[in-house]
Amino acid sequence: MNLADYDVLSFDCYGTLIDWETGILEVLRPWAQEAGSPLSDDELLAAYGINESQAQRDSPAALYPRILADAFVRTGDMLGIPVSTEWADRLGGSVPDWPAFEDSADALSSLGESYKLVILSNVHRDGFAGSNRRLGVQFDAIVTAEDVKAYKPADNHFDALDGVLETLGVPRSRLLHVAQSLFHDHVPAKRHGIPSVWIDRRHDRPGWGATPEPSGEHSVDMKFPSMAAFAAAAREARSDA
Repeated sequence: MNLADYDVLSFDCYGTLIDWETGILEVLRPWAQEAGSPLSDDELLAAYGINESQAQRDSPAALYPRILADAFVRTGDMLGIPVSTEWADRLGGSVPDWPAFEDSADALSSLGESYKLVILSNVHRDGFAGSNRRLGVQFDAIVTAEDVKAYKPADNHFDALDGVLETLGVPRSRLLHVAQSLFHDHVPAKRHGIPSVWIDRRHDRPGWGATPEPSGEHSVDMKFPSMAAFAAAAREARSDA
């Protein structure tokens, strides 16, 4: 793959650009500690990830704050620790507080000099607006779960990309998808014949974190441990083109 062969980069946001696991743990960890639970961070995230995915399948048109609250209640039921309405609402409203990865803003700024940037995210519009204040980038298009009434790995986000590309005047062959989650992004990207780059944010940690293990066919064309490394490779490819 030559990164100079693409003009549009579509990005997953949460897990790739925004550190959603840290944001989620800022609520799950004190909840578990309050209940005296011995569960580790990774155990909490793994339980939560299963339940968020199920909540999204069960209520594809629900806004993300409701999904977060619902997934939290389901997680509590799974672990035998009740989740009060106060705790559920706390997680539901936490998206704007989730931190960006340290390299995201600079990497996006660099990539924006050579590529059109598109967001393809399992979030609601207001939630992404809060996160984008941390990223500081003007994206060329934004596709959220609120827009397409579904959550990845459903096809809706990727189906919507055809309209985005038409608006941008760019052929599909010049599109590259960039994401952390194999389950949410690389599986549907492969179904749609879209090449993809894996930003493996958990490369130095075991397990899948808050992301379910991929259950469908997937592949990645390039892999980087960070957005900084990906942006550096893109700059090099463009300079050699």
